[in-house]
Amino acid sequence: MLSSELVTRLHQHGIIDSGEVALREELEKHAETYTLIRLAAWPARRWKCHYRLMMGDNIHDAQSAPEAYALALLSLLEGPSAQAEPQPSHS
Repeated sequence: MLSSELVTRLHQHGIIDSGEVALREELEKHAETYTLIRLAAWPARRWKCHYRLMMGDNIHDAQSAPEAYALALLSLLEGPSAQAEPQPSHS
């Protein structure tokens, strides 16, 4: 189950379905590649998370797969390149 904050942020981007499959499919529309790892018991205790999603230079630690997908998706949608204005070309 996602936190109400994550659900609200997803809704701001028009993402209503917060189920695992829907979030994974939405992430795959925006990300060329990613790796989701379900952590074994000792790293989960050490890092206080059960899932780690790696995408490019970013790592998203989460308690569930849907949370990992949501965090990664929001980082793409809200990241600096998503908010950057197109620069005029100087030809």
